[in-house]
Amino acid sequence: MAFDLVAQGERIDDDSIAALAHSSGSSRWRRIAPGAARFFDARRDPAVDDLCARLALDCAYIPDGTRLSDYGLVAMDMDSTLITIECIDELADMAGIKPQVASITASAMRGEIDFSESLTRRTALLAGLHESALERVWSERLQLSPGAERLIEALRARGIKTLLVSGGFTFFTERLKARLGLDYALSSEPEIADGRLTGRIQGRILDARGKAEAVRRVRDTLGLPPERVIAIGDGANDLAMMAEAGVSIAYHAKPVVRQKATYSFNHVGLDGLLNLFL
Repeated sequence: MAFDLVAQGERIDDDSIAALAHSSGSSRWRRIAPGAARFFDARRDPAVDDLCARLALDCAYIPDGTRLSDYGLVAMDMDSTLITIECIDELADMAGIKPQVASITASAMRGEIDFSESLTRRTALLAGLHESALERVWSERLQLSPGAERLIEALRARGIKTLLVSGGFTFFTERLKARLGLDYALSSEPEIADGRLTGRIQGRILDARGKAEAVRRVRDTLGLPPERVIAIGDGANDLAMMAEAGVSIAYHAKPVVRQKATYSFNHVGLDGLLNLFL
């Protein structure tokens, strides 16, 4: 099978392009964005990966002729993927306990502890926090990851469905769904009583298995095979979801996720996905 090499980052100059063309054995290339270039009929070689790393570029080998229109669903995680923050950590900051909660979050994302356990522990630490803190995080701290809006708009224009699937709180996923025009959103629901978080989750926690089931359910509803699904995540609890997709992308992710994903984005935004396919 023939492959094209896509190299992208904040910038890619002529010297970098020449070096990559030589290293990959590609005799034909073209710029596809200010910071991206495609090298046709490229040779897969660890030396190319090393060169991209030195040049601060993400590199991906794409099967020749693959198009974005070949896909029908893009599923993505929320915290530290679609958005730049971990919402529960920011809620904890408002309660004055961010270090305790953030350490549990980081451990779960590295795969050191079970996600359900981590969410239960983190949510318990938020007991008594006024529900107005949710609105404050949304209005004061939540920001979309670079390229998020451009990616969603491009997918919508091509008729590709979008699924936001998160172990985090529905307060945020539902608002993001409305703001961005996403097709589906699934997440965990914190219990609130008398205007304050109780420290418990209402109903089922959307853990790693739940994320994978959500992708399968939406995929089956749309009548799509796994090969027509793309999944994007950053933490260990995204791996099961990513395994349900033909293409998985580790977005500024933990090492365990980068090792198992089809492609890794360490230098570009979410719209780097658009550069991968013709």
